Amino acid sequence: MNYIDENLMAGEHVIYRAKLHWIVFLWTIIWFVLALILFMGGKYFAIGGGVVILISIIAGVLAYISYSSSEFGVTNKRVLVKVGFIRRHSLETLLTKVSAIQVDQGVFGRILGYGTIIVTGTVSTEHFHKISAPLEFRKKIQEQVASVQSL
Repeated sequence: MNYIDENLMAGEHVIYRAKLHWIVFLWTIIWFVLALILFMGGKYFAIGGGVVILISIIAGVLAYISYSSSEFGVTNKRVLVKVGFIRRHSLETLLTKVSAIQVDQGVFGRILGYGTIIVTGTVSTEHFHKISAPLEFRKKIQEQVASVQSL
């Protein structure tokens, strides 16, 4: 069972879930392509290719841990975010305490569909980077905030 489902309150249900974007694997891909180029360069580049493939594997494992251990969700009562595996960072904010949701996207983020979500509550502001479909995530939070405020 995942973090969001384990921490639901009575009468609470998940409206929307988001994940990290595949862009978190970009460095793994870059290192892997570099290793392939080095391997094709001949026997003198093979050692360098082996080192780079090792770097690629380490980067891939770290990216996968980050990808699989990050959760972003909107329920009918709260915004829940958990990132990290060993060192965990979580945010559980009641919808009534959310004062602003911002999306920050650069050029590549706009093209590829990822960005940074900035959740501003009554007490703190939290940044969560490389979220897939951040505009949809913001929209779902705003819809829930509006529905709670209309009650």
